Amino acid sequence: MMRKNYYHKLACMVLLLTVLLAYQSYTSRDKEPFPDVKFIVAAHVSANLSDFNPNTLNHEQWQKLGFSEKQASTILKYKDILGGKFVSKEQLKKCYAISEEKFAAIAPFILFPENTVDNPGQPFKNFEKRSISVTGKFNPDLYSEQDWVKIGFSEKQAEAILKYKKYLGGSFVSKEKFKECFIISSDHYSKLEPYLLLPVNTPADFKNSFRNSSFKEKIRYSYFDPNLLDNEGWRALGFSEKQAITIVNYRDRILKGSFKSPEDLQKCFVISSEKFQELKPYIKINAIPDRKQEIKQEKTDFSKTNLNTITFRQLLEFGLDEKSAGSIIGFRKKLGGFVNKQQIMDTYNIDKELVQKLITIAPLDTTDVPKYSLTEAPEEWLKNHPYFKYSADKIIYYRISNPDDRKIWKLLKLKPEYETRMRWYVK
Repeated sequence: MMRKNYYHKLACMVLLLTVLLAYQSYTSRDKEPFPDVKFIVAAHVSANLSDFNPNTLNHEQWQKLGFSEKQASTILKYKDILGGKFVSKEQLKKCYAISEEKFAAIAPFILFPENTVDNPGQPFKNFEKRSISVTGKFNPDLYSEQDWVKIGFSEKQAEAILKYKKYLGGSFVSKEKFKECFIISSDHYSKLEPYLLLPVNTPADFKNSFRNSSFKEKIRYSYFDPNLLDNEGWRALGFSEKQAITIVNYRDRILKGSFKSPEDLQKCFVISSEKFQELKPYIKINAIPDRKQEIKQEKTDFSKTNLNTITFRQLLEFGLDEKSAGSIIGFRKKLGGFVNKQQIMDTYNIDKELVQKLITIAPLDTTDVPKYSLTEAPEEWLKNHPYFKYSADKIIYYRISNPDDRKIWKLLKLKPEYETRMRWYVK
């Protein structure tokens, strides 16, 4: 009986083990591998991007988007040409510093409409809707404002096209550059392109030739004493900043402070023979007597000496060193004259204690200081004046469609301290 029970138990255990093994086999069988997850990641530029307004980005922020320093500068300059503001993705896409691939990466995050739309704040609204009609091949460099109007552009658009040509140096140069004009939409360009008498591509030396030619146009020679010029004075004659520093160092260190003759100037290695021949007719070196003797012979009554006409020598006579005197004369020349005495105190590299004494004694007459309205100010004056040069391009474009100083001031949106300084020179 016991033996029979033993076999029953053994059979039950075998059966139980069989069931357990079957269950284990079922529950521990290999499952199908989980499919690999592939994340679709956008271009590196857009990986960490969020929505942004291109009008608020500065030079450093454009670089953070993946643009080089040069590309960032080009984009900001292009924005200034547009009047200081982008209005659509289409407009931004035309900037040649932004490749198609780059634009595709940032486009989804740009807080702009796709195309340019009517905007009361934009002087060139509705230009997409105009119909363009061309009858034959033409050279756009020869077209006047009336010619552009005849083929379908408005007067303001025609004026802006000519402004753009002037910005390029007086020629559209190539179809490539012509296409970049923000007034000319892609539809307009496709209609005009077959008729343009321009090379397709921009010459490799275009940028250099433009910079040199535009710079030469600004130089107006007049008689000068090379012994009285500071760095800014030499730059105004067409030399680079490094060349100007070299000339001043050559005069002050090698020649002990003065050129004795034009030939001394010719010996400076940064002045080419061609440049010297341009300068030679205007060089006027005044005799330099002993300074102590000169001061004894000609005593200046500083209480009657206008700070806007005081000379380099008179400043030396008062006790200023050459560096301080040169800085005051140089800054005054760039401004066209001082309009208040605090400007003199704000001049760099001066003996402030001695200058404070001078401005307390000497009067300031502002009668001959040139002043203009924003709508009438010459472009060259705007671009060279220390207080206006950073807003010059905006002023020039805003006044095309807003010939009213009050509206231009509002559009500029300047910091109060900048606007105050500028208004000193506005009539």
